[in-house]
Amino acid sequence: MSHSILLTGASGYLGGSLLTYLHTHRTELPPHKTIYALVRTPEQAETVKKFGAEPLLLDLTDENAVISTIVNAKVTVIYFLIDAIKADAQIVLIKALGEVKRQTGLDTHFLHTSGAKIFSQHAGFPIDRTISDADPGLFTLSKTVTPPYDIMKVAVKTNQDVIETAEQQGVKSYIFVPCIVYGKGTGFGNKISIQTTAVVKAAKVVGAVHDVNPENYVRTSVHLSSGRSEC
Repeated sequence: MSHSILLTGASGYLGGSLLTYLHTHRTELPPHKTIYALVRTPEQAETVKKFGAEPLLLDLTDENAVISTIVNAKVTVIYFLIDAIKADAQIVLIKALGEVKRQTGLDTHFLHTSGAKIFSQHAGFPIDRTISDADPGLFTLSKTVTPPYDIMKVAVKTNQDVIETAEQQGVKSYIFVPCIVYGKGTGFGNKISIQTTAVVKAAKVVGAVHDVNPENYVRTSVHLSSGRSEC
């Protein structure tokens, strides 16, 4: 099956690098139809065309417009890389994919980028054992945790809402949980992770860098381009 793909976050660190990869490796990838990129300005629209993508200038708060646009474009795969915390835009896009499936009978897929902290003690997950993404009880566990921070309560529920809405709509959903990502971005927008930028700015303000990790703590990171993991 040949898919039409929508990529969100094309001007960002991860989304922009993914757009570049899809363009430069297009002959090595499985056959696909159109790659669409969600944009916010006419300037971005012109830029994504240089990467082989068709721009979609779309207001994600307008549910009717989102659904009609996705259906008309027959998008069957959406990469969502613009918000790991709130679920507002994700739900609308999943509903759109559900409508595509109902009208065409094609399998549809929603790929949501979350974050490792949303599955950590900061979100109320246990730390006395390994939490595996292959654990069939992981979703049930996420429903039982009590996040100690309000922002994590929202983020944990977002992952749940993505999965449950996709099941209701007949859409296949996937939650990606990258750890700390480093390396220079290859897209046309952000070249550095906003997380890395925030840490550096905070260190400059206080004039110091503090190690807040417990002794022998292992923190995994992954290089943006090579995919190489390090501790």
